Amino acid sequence: MVTPTTAANRADLLGTIMKEHRDALVAYAEKMLGDRGLAEDIVQETVIRAWRNADRLLGAEGSVRGWLFTVTRHLVIDWVRKPHARREVAGADYNDPPSGGDATGAVDDVLVVKPLLRLLSPEHRAVLVHVYLCDRSIQETAGILGVPTGTVKSRQHNALRKLRTEVRPEAA
Repeated sequence: MVTPTTAANRADLLGTIMKEHRDALVAYAEKMLGDRGLAEDIVQETVIRAWRNADRLLGAEGSVRGWLFTVTRHLVIDWVRKPHARREVAGADYNDPPSGGDATGAVDDVLVVKPLLRLLSPEHRAVLVHVYLCDRSIQETAGILGVPTGTVKSRQHNALRKLRTEVRPEAA
């Protein structure tokens, strides 16, 4: 028999989520999105959904943590698939500030990499930016872009081949 959900049970559930799971959820979402503020917004929505589904979570035999991570993952995927997110990735100017220290790498990026990236299609450019500039795995990139991993690998290969021919025309 499932016990009815009371306000105290809901409060305990939310307290447990915030104390034991919040930081891990934010880190998980931030790793996929590369944006801490957006990750916190996603986790806030996850907590709201946990509150709305407290009856199911408190009476479930499964893992609350697993449910939270699944909901967080789905919210990230939904956010990335929205048109505004795709336009940002495909048309971004990539004006990230240098990460401290010697600015030679940043100057090199602006003078060499940025013009080369503009030669690529938005789809190929997005794959290279995620894999190389954001240091994401093929699987993470596929999840963010909403395409199969094979498509990411193919786009990566074709983009690199095009860049090689631009940098060293004799290699073509």
